[in-house]
Amino acid sequence: MEKIRIQKMIADSGFCSRRKAEELIAGGRVRINGHPVKLGDKCGFRDIITVDGERITVPRRKNYLYIMLNKPRGYVTTVSDELDRRCVMDLLEGVEERVYPVGRLDRNSEGLLLFTNDGEFANGIMHPSRHITKTYRVTVRPDVSDAQLVKLAEGVEIDGRKTLPATVVVKDKEPGRAVLLITIKEGRNRQIRKMCEAVGLEVARLRRISIGPLKLGMLKPGDYRELTAEELRALRNAMGKEG
Repeated sequence: MEKIRIQKMIADSGFCSRRKAEELIAGGRVRINGHPVKLGDKCGFRDIITVDGERITVPRRKNYLYIMLNKPRGYVTTVSDELDRRCVMDLLEGVEERVYPVGRLDRNSEGLLLFTNDGEFANGIMHPSRHITKTYRVTVRPDVSDAQLVKLAEGVEIDGRKTLPATVVVKDKEPGRAVLLITIKEGRNRQIRKMCEAVGLEVARLRRISIGPLKLGMLKPGDYRELTAEELRALRNAMGKEG
């Protein structure tokens, strides 16, 4: 029987994302049949996988779910929070399958957030090599100059590394504020906020309105729905896969 990489097995179980599974393995928290494992190891469906002693069950045929949520401000993007803050999972009432967020939006940001129990799909969306675009509607203060727009578009240095070129469009502009549409091809931590800060802009509001071809549309804050077959196919095509 063909063996599968352990991180994929864990992700396919819905326990966590593939990237998080790799972190768990690197941290020595994963065992197969009682033995510690390392990145690159493989296993089969008959092997017993445990994370911190908890057994992970991987069904051979999985009912995959793909959900989009309009995240409101004030929620943290995590499955649980040690500080007892409101989590995005609290908004998924009625979802019986165990799903997890794909990427994240910080507590004060809002908009389109994906959830799934398909580890391979989540990895494809988040992997830097895929360059899946993400578009944000950003309200900045006090105003924005042409020079600042050029810097944002060409790339600015954050955390010691320059950002990839971005598409920046001025949607609305008035004294003391401007609304920008910023499209990026990477997903670094708090990237939009840090980019704006690097050119001297304060972010008053940040809302993600699309991921690749998937658009937030008219979904109300706090509401969620499953992706349609057409939306899922478009996302897979954007990742370079057959839909």
